Amino acid sequence: MAKRPTKNNWFKNHSHDPFVKKAQQLGYRSRAVFKLEEIDQRRKLFKQGMVVVELGAAPGGWCQYVSQKIGSQGRLLAIDLLPIDSLKQVTVIQGDVTDAAVFKDMVKWCDNHKVDAVISDMAPDLTGIRSTDQARSAYLIEIAIDTAVNLLKPQGFLLYKGFQGSQFQELVQFTKQQFKQITIEKPKASRDYSSEVYVLARNLK
Repeated sequence: MAKRPTKNNWFKNHSHDPFVKKAQQLGYRSRAVFKLEEIDQRRKLFKQGMVVVELGAAPGGWCQYVSQKIGSQGRLLAIDLLPIDSLKQVTVIQGDVTDAAVFKDMVKWCDNHKVDAVISDMAPDLTGIRSTDQARSAYLIEIAIDTAVNLLKPQGFLLYKGFQGSQFQELVQFTKQQFKQITIEKPKASRDYSSEVYVLARNLK
């Protein structure tokens, strides 16, 4: 694994990041869109007319990509604590995904129908305390899994971000208890020094 940059040179690295420059050139709101694009191209996830729920959607880069892929017949719900500038075909709920009231709003939006996909790029605000950060990340993953189990069609998929470590492996095992097919994805746009990976889970048990 590459050496993690210091705080002093992070901004320099970020400004020279080819994915940052590409996102700016193409009008995407974040470089994270290329992580999703690579996984989608490899796994053929998104299709016209799909219904998708995204957790932790701000600033909206994934929303931009997904809305293009699912087209005018598709539906996308984006949830985040932070505001998200409006996008065509995207419904936004500003709120905490861990809040029961927000989950009720999700269910209402689904209108008693199951969805094709739940995707999550959620990550906690880091404290620098490893045990605390891992616990917070694990909790957000648990929320994503619970949301998927409740809202997905049997043949739907869940895609969530995690950070490799002991707790993460436990969560992968838990995911395997809920889904028939699991793959771990490390897209090129995910920085080399980061332990960040994405878990793709398909077909509810």
